[in-house]
Formats: sequence, C-alpha cells, structure tokens
Amino acid sequence: MISTITISNNFKLFFAVLICQTVGITSGLLTQTENNNWFNTISKPDWNPPSYLFAPVWTILYLLMGISLWIVWKSNTMEPHKTRAMYLFGIQLFLNFWWTILFFKFHSPALAFVDIILMIITITLTIFAFAPISKKAAWLLVPYISWVCFAAILNFTLWNMNKI
Repeated sequence: MISTITISNNFKLFFAVLICQTVGITSGLLTQTENNNWFNTISKPDWNPPSYLFAPVWTILYLLMGISLWIVWKSNTMEPHKTRAMYLFGIQLFLNFWWTILFFKFHSPALAFVDIILMIITITLTIFAFAPISKKAAWLLVPYISWVCFAAILNFTLWNMNKI
C-alpha cells in the first residue's frame, strides 16, 4: 500500500514564500549590487529609481509571489492544471534569478533585456494559468509584472544610453 504524505497549508505557505525570497536574496548576494562600481559609473535616466527603493520593493514582490504560489499549491484544482501553472511559475522565477546576474555580474544589459522579455512572457502565462485556479493568486502577480515591465523599460534605456 502506498502512503501519501500530506503537507500542511502552513508549511506550503512558509515554503512558497521562502523559495521566492531565497531567489531574490541569492541573486542579490551573487551580484553584490550595493557595491557594484560598474552600475554606479554608467549613465542613468533622470527617472531611475534610487537604489534604496529596490530592496523593499522586491521583498514585497517576492512575498506576494510566494502567497500567490501558495494559493495555487493548496488549491483543490486537478493536478495537470495545477502542475502546469506551478511549472510556469518556476520558469519565470528561474528567469528572475538570472536577470540580476546577467545585468549586474556580467554587465550585460543586452542579455538581461532578452531575459526580462522572456520573464514578461512567462509571468503573463503564469497569471493566465493561475486565474482559473484562483483569481486572487493571479491578481497578486499584477504588481510583480507591473514592476518587471517598468524594469524592462529601464533596462532597455540603460542599454541604449550606455551603448553596452
């Protein structure tokens, strides 16, 4: 007889938020953006947000992403739909991790721009995959995609301003 392991919803919430926050913290630590001399020397548009804004914004976005993932994970939706939605979430999170490294560690706004466009596509697909499972989970990703779209415009502008 096969036994099934039941994971509590509290653990799912903790793990979903933890994995999202860990992606952000890890990519940040790998790039050391606060000490990045390269970024401090490139030209930036007047509307570039101040550096101190990024950590709290991303902390909140990763929290919302984790809660969104948790809502889908704990849902009673049939497994193929839930698995597909969570798979898309994982792809966009993987792309999210690499953007910081491509931009800040490899100093490549061009590669980072390709990555962020792929992120926008997969976040959009994730929102549409989450929506039939939970409208709330889908809406929790709207601030995230909004910020990423803004970041894509900023990324493109920095790339063009610096001819990198």
